[in-house]
Amino acid sequence: MDMTLASCREFVTVLASDAPAPGGGGAAALVGAIGTALGNMVGSLTVGKKKYAAVEEEIIALKKKCDDLQKQLLDQVEADEVNFLPLAKAYGIPKDDPNRDKVLEEATIIACSTPMRIMELCCEAIEAVSVFAAKGSRLAVSDAGCGAVCCKAALQAASLNVFINTKSLKNREVAEEMNAKANGMLDKYCAMADEIFASVRANFF
Repeated sequence: MDMTLASCREFVTVLASDAPAPGGGGAAALVGAIGTALGNMVGSLTVGKKKYAAVEEEIIALKKKCDDLQKQLLDQVEADEVNFLPLAKAYGIPKDDPNRDKVLEEATIIACSTPMRIMELCCEAIEAVSVFAAKGSRLAVSDAGCGAVCCKAALQAASLNVFINTKSLKNREVAEEMNAKANGMLDKYCAMADEIFASVRANFF
């Protein structure tokens, strides 16, 4: 079942159960989509306003990009389930099976792919939200700040779903390459999200 077609209540209920998916990765994707949509809402409230005519073209283009980011992030909810289930199945292989290590290694790398993609999409979303926060309607600037916070949380949550898997990889070169990429995104974009939050908060004091 595509959990993005379920109600919010159904999603949370399944998330809280012992079902293998959705888990942290699917939750991160959904939160990232919500954060992106919050930024996008600021854009929607900016377009068509005379006060923001000078940035309207830029905002319209950014809204189009965020429409796509929202869709891609929501798509990752199901993708995370599809790519995690082989790993869950691989853990059930008897330990004396000579193919167990190979199957586990391959499944682990596949399981890393979706949270890594979620991270990449969240980074793009944070960049977009920064523009909405700086140039969008001042009446909705708090929503841009909320979007940045959500996207940062999604970025961090997705990273943990990378790290828990890279820790168990036998191929440490591949593991460290993924870790470096994930940590690079965390360092740059968590700081950017914090700056957005601080700049939005400064509007109220």
